[in-house]
Amino acid sequence: MDTAEISKARMVSKSHDVESSWDDEFKKLVQNFPKERSWAGSNLYFYQGFWCPSLVLKAFISFQKHFQAFNSDVIVATFPKCGTTWLKALTFSTLYRNQFPWDENPLLTFGPHQLVRFFEYDLYLNNPFPDLQNVCAYQPRLFSTHAPYATLPTSIKDSGCKIVYICRNPMDMFISLWLFAAKLRDKNRESLSLDEAFDKFYHGISAHGPFFDHVLGYWKASQENPNKILFLNFEDLKEDMDSHLKNLAMFLGVPFTDDEEKQGVVEKIAKICSFENLKELEVNKKGVHTTGIPHTHFFRKGEVGDWSNYLTPFMIECLEKLIQEKLNGSGLTFKLSSKTSNNIASP
Repeated sequence: MDTAEISKARMVSKSHDVESSWDDEFKKLVQNFPKERSWAGSNLYFYQGFWCPSLVLKAFISFQKHFQAFNSDVIVATFPKCGTTWLKALTFSTLYRNQFPWDENPLLTFGPHQLVRFFEYDLYLNNPFPDLQNVCAYQPRLFSTHAPYATLPTSIKDSGCKIVYICRNPMDMFISLWLFAAKLRDKNRESLSLDEAFDKFYHGISAHGPFFDHVLGYWKASQENPNKILFLNFEDLKEDMDSHLKNLAMFLGVPFTDDEEKQGVVEKIAKICSFENLKELEVNKKGVHTTGIPHTHFFRKGEVGDWSNYLTPFMIECLEKLIQEKLNGSGLTFKLSSKTSNNIASP
C-alpha cells in the first residue's frame, strides 16, 4: 500500500471512528439532527442550515462557542474546492510580505494549510480550547474556515476582523469536489458515480452545503459590509491576478507601495502563489494534513471550464436552470469558462 492509500485509510478510519468517540451528552445533542451520507462515505449532519461532516461536527461547535476574534484577525472563508489552498497562499504572502526575506517565503517549506490553519479541520479538531496565541507565527492572526457566514461565531461578525471569501462557478466546483471525494473514499467502497454525486449536489447535500446558500450568504454580507468582507471570484483571479492582488492588499490594510510595484512585488507574489508553482513545490508533494489527507490531493488542475469534459447535456441544462433560480435578483454572476461570453448572471 502506497503513502496515498495509507493516508486514505487513516482518513476514512478517522471519519468513522469519530462518532464512537463522542460522549453521551454530545450523542444526545445530535441524535435528532438529519443525517445523510457524504460523497466520501462518512456521515453528514444537518446543523444550523448546513451539512457538517461528522469528522468536524464537534470541533465546529467548539469553534462556534469559544472562539474570540480580535479586531485585527483575518479569516479566509471558502466553500470546499473553490480555490481554498490558492487563496491561503495569496493572502499569507500578501499580508506578511514584509515580515520575512523574499527568498525565504515560508510557502517554500510549508504547505498553505500548515501556514493558514483551519478552525474546524485543524485547530479545534482535537482540542476544544486550542492555544490560538501561539499557532500564528506572524501577526495579525490569520485563520481559515469552510463555515457558512450565518454560522460564524458572533465575535467574528461583531468585531472589526476581516474576511476574505472566494467563490467558484458551481460546475467546476462540483467536478473538483466529486473527484476529490473519490480519493478519500474507502477503497472497499465503490466511488460515488457522477450521477449519484450530481443528485446530491442538486439537492444541496455536500459537506458545508448547500453550495448556493453558502455563496449567497457571504455575497449578501459583502454587499452590506464591503469593508469587512472581500468577495473574490476564482475565475476573475485566473484572468487578472495582479489587479485582484492589489485589491486584496488594499482590503487587508497593507497596500502595495509605489516602490513595491516598481520592483515587481505584485508579480512575484502572483508567481510564487500560482497553482502551477504550488503544485510543483516539494513540500506539497509529500506529507499529510491534520485530517490525514495527503497534501497532493489539494492540487488537481485549477482550470476554468474543465466541467465540460465531464457533465452531460442534461446535467448542464439542470445546473444552468438551478443557477438562474438561485441567483435570481442577487446581482451575483458566475463565469463558466475562460470565454467571457459564457456567463450566467442573475436576472
